[in-house]
Amino acid sequence: MPELRRLAFTLLALGAAVGTLAQEPDFDKVEVSTTKVAEGVFMLVGAGGNIGVSAGGDGVFLIDDQYAPLTPKIRAAVAAISDKPIRFVVNTHWHGDHTGGNKDLGEAGVLIVAHENVRVRMSTEQFLEVFKRKFPASPEKALPVVTYDSTVTFHLNGDEIQASHVPPAHTDGDSVIHFKKANVIHAGDLFFNGLYPFIDIDSGGSFTGMIAAADRMLGMADEKTRIIPGHGPLGDRLALKEYREMLVSVRGKIEPLVRAGKTLAEVQASKPTAAWDAKWAKGFLKPEMFTEIVYTSLSREAKSGQK
Repeated sequence: MPELRRLAFTLLALGAAVGTLAQEPDFDKVEVSTTKVAEGVFMLVGAGGNIGVSAGGDGVFLIDDQYAPLTPKIRAAVAAISDKPIRFVVNTHWHGDHTGGNKDLGEAGVLIVAHENVRVRMSTEQFLEVFKRKFPASPEKALPVVTYDSTVTFHLNGDEIQASHVPPAHTDGDSVIHFKKANVIHAGDLFFNGLYPFIDIDSGGSFTGMIAAADRMLGMADEKTRIIPGHGPLGDRLALKEYREMLVSVRGKIEPLVRAGKTLAEVQASKPTAAWDAKWAKGFLKPEMFTEIVYTSLSREAKSGQK
């Protein structure tokens, strides 16, 4: 458990809130790289969640903004794409590696948009039981100014960009962003490409919900769709399908053990993820940690009667 805490803090770091327990990146050494995904649509990779960019005559539209210290580098990367101003940021969920740049961008007049649960979690102190840690409210300028319950659509740069909330999955405030003309999906942390995903069950996340979210995105995609994951390389429908199949297979191994009343230690000892570890255990979540999260989520779902 201590190792799980340290690594998860890295993912969830909210500036000084985590203090010495976090091992944040050396931001001076981080380089922000740009990948063209489709005409007018780009992916920025630095430290934290992958950023989506729409750039065109109407200005720049961002999806997530990583950590606050990276804002100058992110602005420089955007400026290399477009000389237009950043007008909007949509946050896919509340975690600090996706919202850390909100304050600086908000102070600069960028309109921040997110599902209403994102604003609720960012505007109030959060306590994550699994980490025994409090996370203070974000500054006012970092909070989403526009919130939505189900969907919101932006008509920008010749495209129809729809942000849609999904039922609890990575958190209770996740959104999928779909560029309909460009045929691009930004999945946020609903999709960790080639990595075991972190599921924030203390923020309403659900392992079964992650599978449902993958199914929803697969229904939106075709063989030509490019998919920007929250973490990992640029993907496509096939990559998302393989990810979904892994999640379902892992559930098939662990869920019967949960229903049989096995303890976490017993489940971990059985190495239920062994068949997938070589491909998927390349990120910060190692097999035992991932098993603990899946076990805990499925145990809670079983108690609540969730299918």
